[in-house]
Amino acid sequence: MPKREDLNTILIIGSGPIVIGQACEFDYSGSQSLRSLREDGIKTVLINSNPATIMTDPSMADHVYLKPLTTKSIIEILKEHPEIDAVLPTMGGQTALNLCIEADEKGIWEDFDVKLIGVDIAAINITEDREKFRELMLKIGVPMAPQATATSFLKGKEIAQEFGFPLVIRASYTLGGAGAAIVYKQEDFDELLSRGLEISPIHEVMIDKAMMGWKEYELELLRDKNDNVVIICTIENMDPMGIHTGDSITVAPAMTLSDRTFQKMRDMSIHMMRSIGDFEGGCNVQFAVSPDDKEDIIAIEINPRVSRSSALASKATGYPIAKIATKLAIGYSLDELDNQITKSTSALFEPTLDYVIVKIPRWNFDKFEGSDRTLGLQMKAVGEVMGIGRSFQEALHKATQSLEIKRNGLGADGKGYRNYDEIISKLTIPSWDRVFVIYDAIQMGIPLSRIHDITKIDMWFLRQYEELHYLEKEISTYTVDTLSRELMLEAKQKGFADRQIAHMLDCYESEVHEKRVEMNINRVFKLVDTCAAEFKAMTPYYYSTFEAEIETPDGERYVENDSKVTDRKKVVVLGSGPNRIGQGIEFDYCCVHGVLAAAECGYETIMINCNPETVSTDFDTADKLYFEPVFWEHIYDIIKHEKPEGVIVQLGGQTALKLAEKLSKYGIKILGTSFEALDLAEDRGSFSELLVENDIPFPRFGVAESADEALVLADELDFPLLVRPSYVLGGQGMKIVINKEELEEHVVDLLRKIPNNKLLLDHYLDGAIEAEADAICDGEDVYIIGIMEHIEPCGVHSGDSNATLPPFNLGEFVMQQIKDHTKKIALALNTVGLINIQFAIKDDTVYIIEANPRASRTVPFIAKAYKEPYVNYATKVMLGEKKVKDFKFDPQLEGYAIKQPVFSFNKFPNVNKNLGPEMKSTGESILFIDSLKDDAFYNLYARRKMYLSK
Repeated sequence: MPKREDLNTILIIGSGPIVIGQACEFDYSGSQSLRSLREDGIKTVLINSNPATIMTDPSMADHVYLKPLTTKSIIEILKEHPEIDAVLPTMGGQTALNLCIEADEKGIWEDFDVKLIGVDIAAINITEDREKFRELMLKIGVPMAPQATATSFLKGKEIAQEFGFPLVIRASYTLGGAGAAIVYKQEDFDELLSRGLEISPIHEVMIDKAMMGWKEYELELLRDKNDNVVIICTIENMDPMGIHTGDSITVAPAMTLSDRTFQKMRDMSIHMMRSIGDFEGGCNVQFAVSPDDKEDIIAIEINPRVSRSSALASKATGYPIAKIATKLAIGYSLDELDNQITKSTSALFEPTLDYVIVKIPRWNFDKFEGSDRTLGLQMKAVGEVMGIGRSFQEALHKATQSLEIKRNGLGADGKGYRNYDEIISKLTIPSWDRVFVIYDAIQMGIPLSRIHDITKIDMWFLRQYEELHYLEKEISTYTVDTLSRELMLEAKQKGFADRQIAHMLDCYESEVHEKRVEMNINRVFKLVDTCAAEFKAMTPYYYSTFEAEIETPDGERYVENDSKVTDRKKVVVLGSGPNRIGQGIEFDYCCVHGVLAAAECGYETIMINCNPETVSTDFDTADKLYFEPVFWEHIYDIIKHEKPEGVIVQLGGQTALKLAEKLSKYGIKILGTSFEALDLAEDRGSFSELLVENDIPFPRFGVAESADEALVLADELDFPLLVRPSYVLGGQGMKIVINKEELEEHVVDLLRKIPNNKLLLDHYLDGAIEAEADAICDGEDVYIIGIMEHIEPCGVHSGDSNATLPPFNLGEFVMQQIKDHTKKIALALNTVGLINIQFAIKDDTVYIIEANPRASRTVPFIAKAYKEPYVNYATKVMLGEKKVKDFKFDPQLEGYAIKQPVFSFNKFPNVNKNLGPEMKSTGESILFIDSLKDDAFYNLYARRKMYLSK
């Protein structure tokens, strides 16, 4: 039976601003869901307060409400749209579910006759109420760890006395493990128990006996109204129990499970899903397995919604979970739907993987000075990367190359730890770089059995590492001239980058590249096809690998490549890699719009990115998706294979921009602003000369390459000084210093972290107002898309400031200077595409802080506020298809829009919350106000200096 006839208009609740524990996986789910409903002719109404995501683009839903996620907003929308028949709350993470439950308790859905689809409130309550969940599991015969619920401090103390330590405390109704902790000793218990009770919205915690060292698994399931269930993906955590899955390195398919236990786990998960309630849609189940031959299984939890892992599982298998879950919620059954990749098999057909995926989280501890960097039950990662390879080793290497933390993969880059005590300490206390430290430990000669005893990581994974170490050792005995084809091929098949092989052979990367091309060892591309090539797949979604040659009976030798090159004109868009503070989902929004605009101009579009959480890596966003590291070697091989007209670098943040120099050097055309112009804006010396020529004021500054030079400069420039490294994003390493001691300490620290970097010292304009402008330029005309004034004073990073559009406090004289400076700079830099310029205003003079000729963090915010597709226009300008004067600009905004930063300080309770020139916010929301008399504006303005630090 196809879809329900009683559903014509559906409300979708989004997940709001990005915070640690709830990132853009839910924007990806929600975007897929909206598209899925459209296909069936259902009208959609969306509420979400996040301006940075593609999900809140006007093209995504029939009605988009950028409103705060509150029941007050829900009531306003339901009054405005009496035609809404149902609400789908499972696509917006815990935020959407909690809001849905609150609206249910207040009787709002009943008052407006709105049905809940895709989930059963009773099912949510059972899974979130840990006591009820435990009782149900025991009733259906699913084992769980000894645990008990505490709703008071006293009860918690009694449970701890009964169980003994170590214990796990988990707060009910929270996301990303908020309030969860492992307690090893009595003296830490009281504080952690109080914190858990306080964080839980219903002041309840579950106390479990800690199953430390047990192996952890996740299963992603889908169920339809006829009770058909498919298991889409089984994910194994390389890290054992005790580390939140969002902070764990995860692998699919599961690597170390016996088939008997795997079948038992499948049966258990289906039994659990069927027992918690009557609903159609996605479900995520987590298990722990004892690390012995018995392989005892215990259930950890079940989430009856699209989860953080379902974006990963969708990208890992090519099976779009959110899209299918939405179809099930509106009444389809699995056997009525097509597999979206093959188009010929049914959605009831479970995916089969003939490759391995490895997900590694991306952390940003450098932004939270003094933070506890230990990984535990509370999630701390801000993003993630995924590597796809033919083996675990290749996928692991590709994932480590995707992280953008100045590593070239595992080992072979001279950056490993060599101190025995430091290595043992990093293995003992789970840290963000443990994935690399395991390799260092093996290189040092620490036995695998000892590494296993400390980390409890399964020996299978450790042996995979050991094999890589032996291979590196063997290759290091050769030179680039004596290395055999066989060893070169093995190194490439196991994921070693040309750079790493060059390190082993003590030669240049380019020599290794030339040598392997000469040996005919070339990257080939394979389809992600959901069915291990048993059926023909229609969707071009690729990963790269290296294969041995096949020889036919008549002696022809070849390597099979699934990626067929067409004769259409092509454009490559470089993605922004993993989310991190300073470079988040806004750039994904820009990349998706860039792809769509290029397609409108008749180009075949090719996307390269490695972030599994986002819409840009959806299998049907671009004509071709290469799920690969945004890492030179991979990009160069794809470009050589596809031969595009050019590459767009200005939409993927600093990640894509950093590759512009290499592209230019290798003669690959950069579409839009040239590398020379991009470099000129980054090079403060040349940029200042450009400002002098154009008679534009800027704060006095100098460039230093050592602490001595910085101290000499300080006498010329006067304190306070703003110190920053060049070529960084999100204000990384920026600090305001007020005396020579602080200056010396910060410069020494920066040069240790980023060797050979040029440091910029600017005289800091104390008490100045900060503003910024975004514009589109075609080399002849400039159109300013928006000017924003920051509520916080100059000195707080623009990403951490509340920014108002249009400005609220700048006179005509100042506004004219901003407009004039913006136009002059855009033209002087030969900008073709987007540019963002930041200003400091003091005594009615507008000074230039910096100019970035690329898409900025604020472009999606301006586009949403003015209801204009600015990235679409800018891309058409970059491609040379249109000029600025060809567009009819018609911005529409009554009153003001405020971009409000959102912080995740609750994950780092001991961190200094002061704001300064280094960015700390993880996301943003948008607030519309009619006038400056609005209380919300008044409150923001009154607090503007509260957290200012120097």
